[in-house]
Amino acid sequence: MVRATPAARTAKTAKATKVTPPRLAPVLLGELRDDPAPDFQRGERYDGVRYSRASADGLELSGTDFAECEFAGISFNETQLRGATFRDCIIAELYAPVFMAARATLRDVEFSNPRWGSAELYESGWQSVRIDGGKLDYVNLRGSRLTDVQISDCIINELDLGSCAATRVVLKNCTIGTLDLSGARLTDFDLRGTDFRTISGLDSLSGLVVDDYQLTLLAPLLAGHLGIVVA
Repeated sequence: MVRATPAARTAKTAKATKVTPPRLAPVLLGELRDDPAPDFQRGERYDGVRYSRASADGLELSGTDFAECEFAGISFNETQLRGATFRDCIIAELYAPVFMAARATLRDVEFSNPRWGSAELYESGWQSVRIDGGKLDYVNLRGSRLTDVQISDCIINELDLGSCAATRVVLKNCTIGTLDLSGARLTDFDLRGTDFRTISGLDSLSGLVVDDYQLTLLAPLLAGHLGIVVA
């Protein structure tokens, strides 16, 4: 019988636990035209436009398509963006105490310093999305499909990823109050370096990547979930 050396076993384990990061590239926009007073309409397509300190508060914009646009400050408070599409967009300082974008599609989108209160984003499709900074109160992404997503340096009070399919997702240097992973399907979901208070959905942690310290935080939750008594 040939036995693997300790070094070989360590190398094999390291290879088996390799984490694949999100596949992200910077959003590069071409020449944009400025629209200082946008008149957004439901279901229209907006392509190659720069908006500065614009407001779409309270508008009905379901199914609207934004492609290769830059938002330098935008207010979407109580704007209905159900089924809207954002592709190749840079969105800075998106303000929305009530953010309604259920079933929206985001592809190659960069957010910086958003301020969201209650964000209803369930059953959305996110691919190659980056959120950098900001403060989010409640984010509902239940039933969404997230692929190649990075959220960094962000404060999130409650993040609901119940029943999500999340592949190559990283939360980096974030602070999260409650993270709900109930029924989620995770692949390379990297939580290392993020602080959290509690996680629910302990049956759905396969595919989650944590560091040693986070494992100590999870230990009592897992013990309680499994009925383990520590005496």
